[in-house]
Amino acid sequence: MGMYEQEARERGIEVDTFHRPLSEVDRALIDGESEGFVKVHVKRGTGKIIGATIVGRHAGEMVSEISLAMVNGLGLKALANVIHPYPTQAEAIRQVSDMYNRTRLTPFIKKVFFLLAPSWTLGVTTHILAVSLGFSSSFATQYG
Repeated sequence: MGMYEQEARERGIEVDTFHRPLSEVDRALIDGESEGFVKVHVKRGTGKIIGATIVGRHAGEMVSEISLAMVNGLGLKALANVIHPYPTQAEAIRQVSDMYNRTRLTPFIKKVFFLLAPSWTLGVTTHILAVSLGFSSSFATQYG
């Protein structure tokens, strides 16, 4: 839905594309449905979703979340804050959103995460720092 990457470029819109194969999504593996992917195109530097492609057996069940975000001008940052039950194939959308969030990390914040992540006792501090900087709770838990 929305624009394909090439169509956006033809219109002069610079895009970043985030792709998650279903072969890397736990529920798809459990269900034996690992063929397919979630691909989301965002306007470079904004996270605004301009197009997406979902291919897989449950694509019709996942497309609504992306459609809702596009219609309401929400970007991948907002989708990263949505609670996605685990394990579900829609987890691929959260994973794509987390990919986007990782691109937003400045060199300083990357260094903070690198320095704090190995320390178990500082995990909560890292989590609080990440959430206070606007990253999703799931992102903070994964990298904190």
